[in-house]
Amino acid sequence: MVKIIQLFLLLFFISSTSIFGQGLFSSATTKSDSTQTKRAKVEINGYVRGSGYGGAKNYDLTNVFGEFALKSKFSSENTFLFADFRVREGVFYNQRDIQFQLKEAYIGYKGESLDVYAGNQIVSWGRTDGFNPTNSITPNDYFLLTYEPDDQKMSNFMVRTKYRLNNSIDIDLIAIPFYLSSIYRYDLFNIQPGVSYSEIDLPSSSIKNGSVAARLNFEFPALGFSTSYFNGYDPYYGFQLKEYSVIPLSINYAPAPYRKQAAGLDFTLPVRSWIIRGEAAYNITNDYEQEMYIPNPDIYYVAGLEKSFFDITAIVQYIGKYTFNFKELTKPSLGGFTQEDFIQYGMEMIPYESEMYNRKIFNQQEETNHAVMLSLSRSFLYETLRTELSGYYNFTSEEYFLHGRLEWNISDNLSTNVGAHYMFGPENSLYNMSGNVLNGVFAGMEVNF
Repeated sequence: MVKIIQLFLLLFFISSTSIFGQGLFSSATTKSDSTQTKRAKVEINGYVRGSGYGGAKNYDLTNVFGEFALKSKFSSENTFLFADFRVREGVFYNQRDIQFQLKEAYIGYKGESLDVYAGNQIVSWGRTDGFNPTNSITPNDYFLLTYEPDDQKMSNFMVRTKYRLNNSIDIDLIAIPFYLSSIYRYDLFNIQPGVSYSEIDLPSSSIKNGSVAARLNFEFPALGFSTSYFNGYDPYYGFQLKEYSVIPLSINYAPAPYRKQAAGLDFTLPVRSWIIRGEAAYNITNDYEQEMYIPNPDIYYVAGLEKSFFDITAIVQYIGKYTFNFKELTKPSLGGFTQEDFIQYGMEMIPYESEMYNRKIFNQQEETNHAVMLSLSRSFLYETLRTELSGYYNFTSEEYFLHGRLEWNISDNLSTNVGAHYMFGPENSLYNMSGNVLNGVFAGMEVNF
């Protein structure tokens, strides 16, 4: 926290020096002895927000807080730095807390054909909406609940290089030395007595545990597509059964990251008034037969259509997954009615339910997984009012969610949002458990500067 505050003060000092000397959003010009002119530019913006989210079964007020965000960019010729610092204070799952977040902080060089970035960055690959099989880089905080989905994206330290072969083709290379996991807090659910979760067991900080990614991107007027590759730890992890007993009932889970390779492909193809999008990733894992927290190799794919009619933008997507080397789990049966029989039954059921738990997380309950999503959006009153409505249904797990949002841009700097998000599913499904925490209505007001 101290380092974050120090960085914030440093950025503020740099920005303030330029502001008081030249004015906000202005350029400072200095001349050297050789009359060579260098231009430096400072940009500062941000927002103040009040946000509320609540109405779940387990929490009347899930996330209610005030937030201040400061974004600062300094550029001079080919170099620049960017920082996005946020501080929020309020109630998070019945706990009063103040949170400091360095959303992004990186430096960069932009040349005619080569760009280099280093620092904490958010990178999102893929061309489909909401579901991106090729994006194995960006972790998410799924339990930071606001009206803006991008708030859940988390930055990670990386070195990124982009090389443009020409105006239509570029190569994107990323090296991530440290692992950062997504956040999904199953400890907030109504866990039965005796079940506990340990801290995540992070991979040691070493070169061999780093991640690398590469993307070859093509942007043509009639078609955009890319191929990508990832080798590293997936931000989306599983759970390891560390220890357990039946009498007394005691089960301890530990979040366990796993390493994978992924080869991806995505494209966007305009066809008259339609836009066709597709994205797929072939995920390769090892030791999945020995470790329940490692998913089987699979192919994760999305195909979508976008069409505008009557000023409504409609997007429909099919989301699928095929799991290689899939094997059905055999559910244990009670062999008798003695105490030893019940103990043996319990000792077999705990690993069975735990492995099913991981399969639900990775959507590998069956060999194939099928789902659809529909999203509708429309603007009114000269873009001052915008409505969004989306729905998702998984045919395999019978889970679904409904999401609606209304945004009103009251003025150039003031906006307000209201809406709701609800998840449903059969008993003991992930959506059924998650809905007890993540369901609810939300509202917020934001002033930008």
